[in-house]
Amino acid sequence: MKAPRQYWLVKSEPEAFSWDQQVANGVEPWTGVRNHAAKNNLKAMRVGDRAFFYHSNTGKEIVGVVEIARAAYPDPTAETGDWIAVDMRAVGPLPHPVGLAAIKADPAFADLALVRQSRLSVLPVSDAHWAALCRMGGWD
Repeated sequence: MKAPRQYWLVKSEPEAFSWDQQVANGVEPWTGVRNHAAKNNLKAMRVGDRAFFYHSNTGKEIVGVVEIARAAYPDPTAETGDWIAVDMRAVGPLPHPVGLAAIKADPAFADLALVRQSRLSVLPVSDAHWAALCRMGGWD
């Protein structure tokens, strides 16, 4: 029996790596994560899981959806340590990007990791939060 799909949110500064670059590249390694909690989240990802692509610092909004195309493997950009990368494939843009201000304004998201652990770059998203954020962004 196949495990149920899990949901995530991954952050990238658009000046460093943007949604448009993800789309242009198709499948892209998600490298450079150097936080142990975020690394553990990458390790937990499975092929077929989905993640919101979030522009951090500039924009502060969910702009698209990606799918995990390759599960955790050693990060080729790490010079030391046992850091992890996964490959992500662009699925599509959110018709209406969902900003952090709108998320924080809704009490239903008070326990969303994006609100509680704002500095973490790879975050789990519950099924209920995923569905609500998809509705906000016009994602069917």
